[in-house]
Amino acid sequence: MPSFQLTVPQRRLLAAVAACVLAAALLLRHHAAGGTTPLRVAPVAPSAARAAPRSIVVDVAGAVVRPGLYHLHEGARVADAIARAGGLTRHAERAAVNLAAPVADGQQVLVAARGAGGVSTSPGSATSGPVSLSSATVEQLDSLPGIGPVTAEKIVRYRQEHGPFTSVEALDAIPGIGPARIANLQGLVVP
Repeated sequence: MPSFQLTVPQRRLLAAVAACVLAAALLLRHHAAGGTTPLRVAPVAPSAARAAPRSIVVDVAGAVVRPGLYHLHEGARVADAIARAGGLTRHAERAAVNLAAPVADGQQVLVAARGAGGVSTSPGSATSGPVSLSSATVEQLDSLPGIGPVTAEKIVRYRQEHGPFTSVEALDAIPGIGPARIANLQGLVVP
């Protein structure tokens, strides 16, 4: 006989349906017996999905009003980090800053002054704009959130064997990169 496994959400749904059926059966049985005792239902525990967002720490440095370490909520963007640091100074190279880029725990957002070459692309820092998958160096790829040196090497090796990327989704062919990581890279990379 073939076996199958239910996912956690499917098991929860099945348990909720079973509880509803049981409650309805008890209610009907109680009603058929002519009873008038109220049926008591235990409160349901709050969902884990409503848990508070995780806090991350980001180092904001360079041409900002108050450089330093800042606590942000998970899912924050470079714009949030710069705002917490008091904003850009009048010397900041604004055109080189991708304010929409997501930030990760332990990342450094380094905003360069005009004429200094934009935002740093060293590992762990925010990049100045979308990184080209078809021409980026290992170091540039390594600076992306969720891409380490090993994965960066795999991207370059794949590019050398298969030619330039035609879409960001083509990253799915590289072992260790799946739909979730590709979604995190949207806006940060271009083919």
